[in-house]
Amino acid sequence: MTVLLLAGLAGATAPAWAQRTRSKSKAQLERERRTTLQRIQETSRILAQTQEKKQASVGQLNAIQEKLTVQQGVIKNISSELHYIETDVQQTESQVQRTRQSLEQLKAEYARLIYAGSKTANGYNRLMFLFAAESFNQFMLRLRYIRQYTEVRQAQAAQIVSTQQRLSTQLLGLKAKKEEKGSLLNTQLSEKRTLTTLKTQQDQVITKLTQQEQGLRKELAARQQAVGRLDNLIAQRVREEIARAAREAARKAAAARARAAAAAAGRSPGTTSRTPATAAAEAAAAESAERVDRVTLTPETAKLAASFHENRGSLPWPVGKGFISQRFGRHNHPVLKNVVVENRGVDIQTNAGEPVRAVFSGTVLTVASVPGMGTIIMVQHGDYFTVYAKLRSVSVSEGQTVSARQPLGTVATNAEGTSEVQFQVWHNSANLNPENWLGRK
Repeated sequence: MTVLLLAGLAGATAPAWAQRTRSKSKAQLERERRTTLQRIQETSRILAQTQEKKQASVGQLNAIQEKLTVQQGVIKNISSELHYIETDVQQTESQVQRTRQSLEQLKAEYARLIYAGSKTANGYNRLMFLFAAESFNQFMLRLRYIRQYTEVRQAQAAQIVSTQQRLSTQLLGLKAKKEEKGSLLNTQLSEKRTLTTLKTQQDQVITKLTQQEQGLRKELAARQQAVGRLDNLIAQRVREEIARAAREAARKAAAARARAAAAAAGRSPGTTSRTPATAAAEAAAAESAERVDRVTLTPETAKLAASFHENRGSLPWPVGKGFISQRFGRHNHPVLKNVVVENRGVDIQTNAGEPVRAVFSGTVLTVASVPGMGTIIMVQHGDYFTVYAKLRSVSVSEGQTVSARQPLGTVATNAEGTSEVQFQVWHNSANLNPENWLGRK
């Protein structure tokens, strides 16, 4: 009986530990599925806005492709959940089988005890058994045997009841898992049908856009010109800020040297005249400043730049909702064959009128209008710069200090119904991949 009891405990404990381990992963999968479904809802709203114009557009194609990607993630997630449930079902079925075997063995052993006990069932037979002892010690041993025999019967009866209850619980759990599996299979089938519909819709949009090749090439040429104007503006503003900071640092250094020289000559710093030598030193410092290729930092701006760098990979997105419709760097055009486009930042497609936010605290360096790129805002974070283009309206001004997540303006919507903001990150005059700086959405 002891062996059976230990086997029963082992059969119940090991799967319970495994179940806790799997439940953690399964719970994570369920959270990911909820997040993915939320992304699908956001993308569906954005797609609906691009479809209002009743005309195929690259923005519409980007929204469909994003929804396809997310939809594939949903199906993959469901497959992983089904794998866990199938494993649970198999292990629960094994538990049920072991419990049934244990129950049958307990019942058989209990039946043997009942049969053996029936021979001494009445009190007269027990007394005869006791008093037939040849000594007092044998009498006590027979008395102890009768007591232990009774206790074993009671313990086995209790274990049979407990095992039957455990078996009932396992069967209910098995039924629930199979129902959950069936529900997920139906959900997976529905999601696959949705995926097929999206692929058909994608093919239709690509076909329509291919028929508009001439218009797409004109649109691409106009975009490239707009990007060039934006690049020139950013480069100019960065150069100007580098030169300004360097001149300011050089002026302060020259003034400090002049004060030191005046003190050494025994004159009051306030009465020091601007000698030709001092003027020459300032001119040389200014000329040297023009050749500096990075922003000269003060202790305050150096601290800000270091903080910006420490937040690499965890900066908030410039918009609360949306997806990356065009990534950083060189890549093939989504429709035009053998055409490669280059992006200095990332384009984030979002809802119409969505607020555009600063990703980190800093100072507004530039607010300007660039044909083809709408209104642009450039925020300085020490020797780092973030650029927000394709804005419809602006709520900040040059020189203004802003904090992280503070609204800068709202995204613009083009004639095709696509609402898209371009976000760029620069370190001095080096263009960086914004995806390496943004956190998970």
